[in-house]
Amino acid sequence: MNLRDLRYALAVAEHRHFGRAAELCNISQPTLSTQLRKLEDELGVVLFERTNKSVVPSMAGEALLAHARAAVDSADAMLALAQASRDPLRGRLRLGIIPTLAPYLLPLIFGPLRDALPDLVIEPWEDVTTALLERLRAHELDAALLATSVEGPDLDTQALFTEPFLAALPPEHPLAHQDRVREEDLAPDVLVLADGHCLRDQALAACGNPGLRAGALRASSLSTLLNMVAAGYGTTLIPGLAAGVARDAGIALRPLTHKTGRDIQLISRTTFPRRAAIDAIATLIRTRLAPFADSAAHGEV
Repeated sequence: MNLRDLRYALAVAEHRHFGRAAELCNISQPTLSTQLRKLEDELGVVLFERTNKSVVPSMAGEALLAHARAAVDSADAMLALAQASRDPLRGRLRLGIIPTLAPYLLPLIFGPLRDALPDLVIEPWEDVTTALLERLRAHELDAALLATSVEGPDLDTQALFTEPFLAALPPEHPLAHQDRVREEDLAPDVLVLADGHCLRDQALAACGNPGLRAGALRASSLSTLLNMVAAGYGTTLIPGLAAGVARDAGIALRPLTHKTGRDIQLISRTTFPRRAAIDAIATLIRTRLAPFADSAAHGEV
């Protein structure tokens, strides 16, 4: 039994198809089938129930594949640790990021990250805060870009920049004629994201007393909210990095009276061995976003 064959078995279990699994493993389908037969012979059980139309793990296969996953993950962790000892700025780094930040921040930082850290392969994973923290603690992510403070001795936080919120209004909305908008004045027709998005909670807290529409709309993305505002359906709060997209949609943007915003942070496990990689990413983001942070501080977003 070897890790290579365990990886083959896991690929088949994930894709339920020998051809796709073989392609992803960079081997021929006959070779994959032969190696899995050898593995089954060695274990003395059938791992997969095979038909002309499907490949499904057997009952014994389900149990054994869980151990195979643990073995492969442990081996990968050993390799990552050894690699980190040699060069923490080389290899892949799995980076989580919340959906209300990813479309606007990633285009600003990926090019500079590639130039500054050419041997570091960053794999972004977009999801809501709760899911990202679960993956981070389960070692399925190495770090996460969040807009929510987290606590716990197992997590390390690096502050990156403060992102102000802006009032997003239909051009004909009465509040669009004001130089600044009070957060609470948005409450009667404010639109917010669905449960699970930290921006929803932050917007409701800022507005204080949400109107009926806050509970009526179940938008899963900021782009949906922007489209609804552009159509005159209501108002919303948007993070400053999304200002360009909002203006392109014909939305009127106004600074807020109380200058409400959110703090963007880079979260990682305290035990993560490649601390130099986390520090390098944090430093680059701070540097790249410094002009934006300065403009935001003066209300010029």
